[in-house]
Amino acid sequence: MSSTLVANGAIRQPDVHLVVRPIPESPPRRSADLTDEDSVYEQDVIRNTGSTKPWLAYISFKRQHGTVQEQAFVMERACIQLPRSYKLWKMYLQFRIKHVGKLNPALFAAEYRKVNSLFERALILLNKMPRIWEMYLGFLLKQPLVTITRHTFDRALRALPITQHNRIWALYRPFANSAAGETAVKIWRRYMQVHPEDAEDFIELLIQVGLCTEAVQKYIEILNNPRFISKNGKGHFEMWSEMVDFMVDHAAEIETGHESGIDVDQIIRSGIVRFADQRGKLWVGLATYWSRRGNFERSRDVFEEGITTVMTVRDFTLVFDSYTEFEESIIGTLMEVASIRAEKGIADEEADFDLDIRMMRFEHLMDRRPFLLNDVLLRQNPSNVPEWEKRVALWGENKQEVVNTYTNAIAAIQPKKAVGAFHLLWANYAKFYEKGGDIRNARIIMEKAVKVPFKSVAELADMWIEWAEMELRNENFDEAVRIMAKAVQAPKRSTVDYFNETLSPQQRVHKSWKLWSFYVDLVESVSTLEETQKVYERIFELRIATPQTVVNYANLLEEHKFFEESFKVYERGLDLFSYPVAFEIWNLYLTKAVDRKISIERLRDLFEQAVEDCPPKFAKVLYLMYGNLEEERGLARHAMRIYERATRSVSDEDRADMFNFYITKSASNFGLPSTRPIYEKAIEALPDDEARDMCLKFADMEKRLGEIDRARAIYGHASQFCDPRTNPSFWQKWEQFEAVHGNDDTFKEMLRIKRSVQAQYNTDVNFIASQAIARSQQRRAEEAAGIPQDQDQDRQVADAMAALERQSRAPVGFVAARSGPEGGKGVTPPEPKVVPPPVANPDAIDLDVD
Repeated sequence: MSSTLVANGAIRQPDVHLVVRPIPESPPRRSADLTDEDSVYEQDVIRNTGSTKPWLAYISFKRQHGTVQEQAFVMERACIQLPRSYKLWKMYLQFRIKHVGKLNPALFAAEYRKVNSLFERALILLNKMPRIWEMYLGFLLKQPLVTITRHTFDRALRALPITQHNRIWALYRPFANSAAGETAVKIWRRYMQVHPEDAEDFIELLIQVGLCTEAVQKYIEILNNPRFISKNGKGHFEMWSEMVDFMVDHAAEIETGHESGIDVDQIIRSGIVRFADQRGKLWVGLATYWSRRGNFERSRDVFEEGITTVMTVRDFTLVFDSYTEFEESIIGTLMEVASIRAEKGIADEEADFDLDIRMMRFEHLMDRRPFLLNDVLLRQNPSNVPEWEKRVALWGENKQEVVNTYTNAIAAIQPKKAVGAFHLLWANYAKFYEKGGDIRNARIIMEKAVKVPFKSVAELADMWIEWAEMELRNENFDEAVRIMAKAVQAPKRSTVDYFNETLSPQQRVHKSWKLWSFYVDLVESVSTLEETQKVYERIFELRIATPQTVVNYANLLEEHKFFEESFKVYERGLDLFSYPVAFEIWNLYLTKAVDRKISIERLRDLFEQAVEDCPPKFAKVLYLMYGNLEEERGLARHAMRIYERATRSVSDEDRADMFNFYITKSASNFGLPSTRPIYEKAIEALPDDEARDMCLKFADMEKRLGEIDRARAIYGHASQFCDPRTNPSFWQKWEQFEAVHGNDDTFKEMLRIKRSVQAQYNTDVNFIASQAIARSQQRRAEEAAGIPQDQDQDRQVADAMAALERQSRAPVGFVAARSGPEGGKGVTPPEPKVVPPPVANPDAIDLDVD
């Protein structure tokens, strides 16, 4: 049988070279070495020459019962017979890789080359299988064969379709990173053609290799690609900032110009325009870039441009501090060189001159700092008036620059957008010439200033006043009056609305109270009474008079003994103003009229006019003045009628005081009995709290008159709004009253009324609700404190109600007092003896009856 197999050529002797260190290599087996078990598998292989199943079964059998050489022998024959079988080749290759996997690739390079050759044989027909390529490349990565490995990667990329390239690049990229140098860059350049999203990793590699120019070019490429998305989550600005920092740090290593397509200056300046909040940092970066390239003059120019164009104080501080550090470093270097030359005795006048020039530049820079900072704030807002004033102060005694500053400020500030008092800038400009004795130019400035369209009428009015005050300082009183007359000049009947913002301030300034107030004070100081009256009359015609105007005009006339005219001014003011302003005018008017002692009929008429439409909250003072007038110059009964009207006209909070005042006046004029109807009206009109106090006073009055029954009736009336729980003082006073002036029946009646009132309040809805809320709050407080609560709350309430009902039906004991006429009038009873009642009732009192 064996001879038959050999004769048919079924068994070939493959060239199998295996290295097995633990087991010596045996010679290739011949057909005579085949066992009976092998014969079975050999027959299956011969019968199914195109199938892999017999070979797989044969290989599986050898894995269990054969040696390593026998396994390799069978796998080799299978791959020779079926060279396109991916499964057989993969099994064979994995077997050979595992066999040499633990060997050192440097010491056993020959054995590794045999496996490499085997992979090359497999790839002749299986070059489209990515898994075979991955196995081969992974095996090559273990060997120190950089060139062969790189060429194999390239062959794999050429052989496989592009859809399978990612599997190769997953191995190729780590290989490139490990290879480093120019090899890695070349590999990454190819990789970038198909995977531009990993450009950030490529840039890191370029930076490590030192290809700074290409790294910047790659930065520019991805920044110009709007579809690029950073896999590290970086934004467009963050990557741009990284590029700028890199260009500044490696300024000397980056090639610029048309060939490289990199213009660092233009790139950073574009960022300065686009990113306003980073301007200070970018100006410093641009200057640093030129200094690192050795172009110090260009760097200085950049610093100068930066400090004169930044818009924020923060950016200015950053640029200026960097500028000073730059100058200090250069000066320090030059001074070191000069000291070395001095030690060696070498004289260099040109170098010394250059050092002196740089020192002068640095000092000049430090002197310019306040002006440069002021420029920054003015660039932020050219209409910032306080900053222009600071700039004027910075120039000090430099008159030419002060004038230039004022001129520039006036040209730059937009009146409608001015921040601060723009009129003060004009005024200070004029004062500058005034202090220099040039009053003519000061007046020219003032004439221009009053034509400026200020933001508000108040500013224009202040400007006119500043002009007039300038003339007053120079004792030109007539000129000051003329200027103010011109300022308030207006048509006879002006229909202009002072608050109409659509009109210019010049069209509305004639209705400025501030302007007229200054004008009238000026005229009053330097002109006659007639001129002053004309000004006041003009103010009334324009209907811009204020209460102060009325008072000032009236006081002026009163000082000149024109009392009736001053009264007319008050009346005109009352026509212009309503309450509450009218109240103050009436108060002054009536006070002045009463002091002048005009006729009583006229005064009564004035008071009647004053109280006719007076609001309740202002009526009290007027009625008191009216009543006092009647008491002093009229009739007492008239005064009482006025006070009675006052009790109906004043506000609720003043009504009780008014009734008390009315009662006091009535008692002093007509005796205590005359106050009874007043008390009755007060009790009827006042709320419960105030009525209770009024009842107590009424009862005290009746008690002083000896009217005990009347006093008792008053107590009974007051009891209906006095809850015994909340007003115990009232019931205590009534009890004291009965103890002194009462008898058994009256005391019992008092107690009966007390229980009735208490029962009435117990059924009041509001009272019950408040008590329920109080009980619930108490229960919550006890629960929070850990006090056990009774579970049956309904039972507690029922028990409490039953106890209250029993208490109300309990008999009342009374201790008899010594009887006297009229229920014991005028007789002081002995102290009542309190006996404990049979039922626990706090309101029940047992009195022993003789």
